[in-house]
Amino acid sequence: MGSLYSEHPTWLHRLSPALKLVLMAMLSTLLFLVQSPLVMGICSVACVVLWFSLGKATRVARRLMVSVLIAAALIAAFHAYMGNYALAATSALRLACASTLGVALTVTTHPTHILQLLEALLAPLAKLGFPAQRVALQLALMMRFIEHFFVQWKRLDDAYRLRTGKAGGFRLLAPLTIQMLQTAQRVADALFARLGQ
Repeated sequence: MGSLYSEHPTWLHRLSPALKLVLMAMLSTLLFLVQSPLVMGICSVACVVLWFSLGKATRVARRLMVSVLIAAALIAAFHAYMGNYALAATSALRLACASTLGVALTVTTHPTHILQLLEALLAPLAKLGFPAQRVALQLALMMRFIEHFFVQWKRLDDAYRLRTGKAGGFRLLAPLTIQMLQTAQRVADALFARLGQ
């Protein structure tokens, strides 16, 4: 499966996965509490600084962020059309900032470390009969499939551009869906062969 994790070393690679996850959770929560466009603008500047501080590590996620920025612009346009300009700015900037934080965590934290962290966090619940390892694996797979979705989309779009010179757009939905279903089936088969359930 494809991954957005980058091997290019950055200052964020040196932080522990637990610290990064806690910081992302806290900062994301604060983002959704902020209602002022001015404060959200300051947060956006901070996220831009964070993005550029990671340098080449963000290269694998640039197309993903372009998609996020397009979605943010559409949201802003909708709210502006409804006459709520403050909500337009706040909503668009909030989406961009939250996505930047998520990408920063993803490109600087190996998926194996995320899985180990999730297992450690859920381990106390195992004493109560909670299937901690299974839930941790499910959460890790969910995050990996999100990454894999965008990696596959980028590969299909690059191949289409080479053939036609144009972006694939919605034409890629059918082959992308087929590839994702095939990947899901392979992962399910591998898990059944290894775990027997």
